[in-house]
Amino acid sequence: MSVIVATFYKFVQFPDFAEQREPLLEFCRDRQVKGTILLAEEGINATIAGSRSGVDAVLARLRRDPRFADLEHKESIAEKPPFDRMKVRLKREIVTLGQPNIDPKHRVGTYVPPQQWNQIIADPETISIDTRNDYEFAIGSFKGAKNPNTRSFREFPEYVKQNLDPSKHKKVAMFCTGGIRCEKATSYLLEQGFEEVYHLQGGILKYLEEVPEGESLWEGECFVFDDRIAVKHGLERGSYEMCRSCGHPLSQDDKTSPKYEDGITCPHCYDSLTEEKRRRQMARKQQFKHSANSSP
Repeated sequence: MSVIVATFYKFVQFPDFAEQREPLLEFCRDRQVKGTILLAEEGINATIAGSRSGVDAVLARLRRDPRFADLEHKESIAEKPPFDRMKVRLKREIVTLGQPNIDPKHRVGTYVPPQQWNQIIADPETISIDTRNDYEFAIGSFKGAKNPNTRSFREFPEYVKQNLDPSKHKKVAMFCTGGIRCEKATSYLLEQGFEEVYHLQGGILKYLEEVPEGESLWEGECFVFDDRIAVKHGLERGSYEMCRSCGHPLSQDDKTSPKYEDGITCPHCYDSLTEEKRRRQMARKQQFKHSANSSP
């Protein structure tokens, strides 16, 4: 049976977010829905997975709250459950930029539907920026997009300070996985004096879902934060796997490297692997193998 994967977020005044944690967690568990939901005073951000009825029930429960009545979500299909458990976490921010004065509820950039995105980024006057982290960019991005080389979203303001200028960069188009980072990124650029700021509505996932591969300007695959690791056009599962030692996505080329050892190390963590961690990883690999062999 296919598993429904739903992603959603919404910036909204949510002062009672902490009180919602336990009831929401229990509701999801009762319906065998798994994944992660982040709650903060500024709103909600989540990826959940489960049966059709389970996911629909969670979305319906959230939308009964008038603050989330117009909550939008994106869906894809997984062949097996991409999450092991359900987590509802309380956070300061639902996506961490570290700029408390930035409020996407007040002002954000211009939304660009997937069908119009190619036209925006093909404009020679437009600078296209991938707001995701460096390892996500390495898997795939839009043709010609700038890589900020950030290891976390908190580093994005410094990238803007060092590389962008409102007097020189008249048109800026930004994109991210599902759209949430760009809510804050575009709000931040507008606060810095940039005038024409655009972002891809629904993020890369919506683009890959709606734009035919033959018309696409996307190159590679898109990293996702679940067991699928990456997806391709049509949101089909991609070719990447995850290093169980460092969590870095692995290409087929990575797996042919002499620095790759299944479950132990990969080219991205080989040079920092200590003997102590190697022993821990070996023990974990044996435990994983034993559990797999003993499963009915």
